[in-house]
Amino acid sequence: MRSMLTSTLIFVAAAASAQAQTTTPPAVKPKQVTTVPIRPALQSPADTAGAMGQGERLAIQSDLAWVGQYNGAISGDVSERMVESIKEFQKANGGKPTGVLNPKERGALAETGRRRRENAGWKIVTDVPTGVQLGIPTKLVPQQTTDANGTKWSSPTGTIQVLLTRRKEANPTTAKLAEREKKEPMGRTVDYTVIKPEFFVLSGLQGQKKFYVRGTFKGDEVRILTILYDQATENTVEPVVIAMSSAFNPFPVNTAPPAKKTVEYGTGIVVSEDGAIVADRLITDGCLAITIPPYGNADRVAEDKDHDLALLHIYGVRGLKPLGLASDQAGKTSVELTGISDPQSQGGGRAASTVKATVTPVGSGGDLALSPAPAVGFSGAAARDESGRFAGLALLKPAVVAGTVATAPAQSVLVRAEAVRDFLKANGVVAAQDSNDAAAAVVRVICVRK
Repeated sequence: MRSMLTSTLIFVAAAASAQAQTTTPPAVKPKQVTTVPIRPALQSPADTAGAMGQGERLAIQSDLAWVGQYNGAISGDVSERMVESIKEFQKANGGKPTGVLNPKERGALAETGRRRRENAGWKIVTDVPTGVQLGIPTKLVPQQTTDANGTKWSSPTGTIQVLLTRRKEANPTTAKLAEREKKEPMGRTVDYTVIKPEFFVLSGLQGQKKFYVRGTFKGDEVRILTILYDQATENTVEPVVIAMSSAFNPFPVNTAPPAKKTVEYGTGIVVSEDGAIVADRLITDGCLAITIPPYGNADRVAEDKDHDLALLHIYGVRGLKPLGLASDQAGKTSVELTGISDPQSQGGGRAASTVKATVTPVGSGGDLALSPAPAVGFSGAAARDESGRFAGLALLKPAVVAGTVATAPAQSVLVRAEAVRDFLKANGVVAAQDSNDAAAAVVRVICVRK
């Protein structure tokens, strides 16, 4: 962090020693000294990034890569390349290129990155033959074949191919591995080379396709990742290549996927007097039991995978106060979220609370991002606009980044009121229309897993 400039004020006092006078000497007007304050140096974009947690920097780099603005290592480390990529993103979206994302810009970047990952079908997988952990765009390369030496993923027409191979080699070095990959297969034209002691990277043309190769070794075990794609697909594929390169973990220590929480908390919205509740689909996945305190257990009766909504139902209860789902069509710039945070955040209690969030439209598909993301437990919270009318349902989304280190903070999206109403209507739920008492209508949802 740069040292802050400091200013030193110097005061000069003069004292004269004189003999006693019989008359009072005339007053001398003190000389005025004008001081000009020195402004402290402004914090640089790199300093601002350095003050963030590594997980947030990792998420920003990952999102920038997915929107095509960043082509460096997704590591969570501060770099000039990261700052310049932020400026490019800001300019591309009509903003001032400060190198520091404001909340609206961060929300837009996060939501665009999320949509790009979903459109590609991005998943972190462990390849069984090689033991490699890597990211695969499953929607771009849905076809998979495997043998003892590795795995190949490809698009239906072969325009995009991902090859993961393993082999044994005596006394390998990254320089020797790179030289071999330059020559095999024949016809490769290399235009970019990086050789480090721990890995190498090559890219260029292979026939009519572009290629990218990343390789490494451990002992006599060699692992090579190759990505081939038609030049016509480069705008789609090249951001994926950056993500795949950073996610490539050739010799993972622990390849087990993170387990879901044994007990998970969310928020549900009561939408009918007979016990219908709309909630987060992901919170209620894989539950042995779903509990709605103080009413008891609930059944999950329907789901909407496109919007990650779940319909729950509790039976034989009275006194439920549903939330009215009528809303206007005006654009929303901010909302109030009413939900029930994780019990650890409120000493075991289940009181409803309200927080404010900014709504950011993302792209032309109607997606909405919320910033800042609310606390754990708020996924499924009711969102109301400035007039107090139902605006939609807030969901917390775990950030799926490309890097192999750190944990990125959750992101939040707003499922529009129209989508919630359509989901309920499709499942025969007649939603209430009049009540705006969100605090009375939200309930805690508890999922208990093995």
